[in-house]
Amino acid sequence: MKFAKSINGVPVRLTDERWSHIVEFHDELIDREDDVLETVSKPAWITRGYGGSLIAWKPFGRGKFLSVIYKEISFGDGFIVTAFFTRKAKKENKVWP
Repeated sequence: MKFAKSINGVPVRLTDERWSHIVEFHDELIDREDDVLETVSKPAWITRGYGGSLIAWKPFGRGKFLSVIYKEISFGDGFIVTAFFTRKAKKENKVWP
């Protein structure tokens, strides 16, 4: 299990089970675990997701963005739900910066 600290100072965990799930459906992320964690800790912006989740966004190459969906359960715990590359960056419901 690995951790990244969110912009709110919350340790956000990436479990082995979640990482396996992510790369099973998004094989372009196989060698990008550190990029996923860095997107949580150093995002370009954050939007509100569904069910209380947050979405960290980071430009990644030309016209491509890494999107990481995570939840902060408390001040001391959070977890990554999923991550994927997209060409459609969303800035609606922006909560940071």
